[in-house]
Amino acid sequence: MTHIRVLINAVLAGIFIGLAGTVYLSVPNKFAGAFLFGFGLLTIVCCSFKLYTGAIGYLVNQGRKAGSYAVMLAIIWAGNWIGTWLVGASLRCSRVGSELSREAASLCSAKVADDWISLLVLGFFCGMLMYLAVESFRRRNELPVPAPVLMIFLCVMVFILSGFEHCIADMFYFSAAGAWNADSLKTILIITAGNSLGGFLLPAAELVRHDA
Repeated sequence: MTHIRVLINAVLAGIFIGLAGTVYLSVPNKFAGAFLFGFGLLTIVCCSFKLYTGAIGYLVNQGRKAGSYAVMLAIIWAGNWIGTWLVGASLRCSRVGSELSREAASLCSAKVADDWISLLVLGFFCGMLMYLAVESFRRRNELPVPAPVLMIFLCVMVFILSGFEHCIADMFYFSAAGAWNADSLKTILIITAGNSLGGFLLPAAELVRHDA
């Protein structure tokens, strides 16, 4: 039942990332789109849904539970993919689907054409920002009232406006474009690796600081 609950919460997280991606593709102004995308992550943390990029960093301090936590991460990744695909596939059946599909296809073609080092680097910095956003919300009782919410929106805006890569958001873009194939899957896996490495950085540094 625990795995089923995790999967359901991961699918819901994927759905809200899909909705965030939808408004991002729909808004002509990139600054407004980047800000509104933050709605997705804020909803996820407030409702305790499971997002891969928000959970991967905590693998660092799992100790003996690392194996079971890694299994949970795999379930979250798969659930996020299902959620984003559901939104993307559904929208392609709607009256706004054709325009969204064209916008998403333009993004996806640039991602697939990129080389693996670039994708890894862009994924790394996004992963670092996502850990920072989620960890700020987890520590909300220790911070001034507006700080956790502000950090969520700032981290999201920074990663989008900087062109960093978020594997779950990219799952939605490929789904909205109807562009899933071997190349897009490889692209997502490389970005996932970058997000994971970036997510590890801050918690690993914190462990070193505490041990020093």
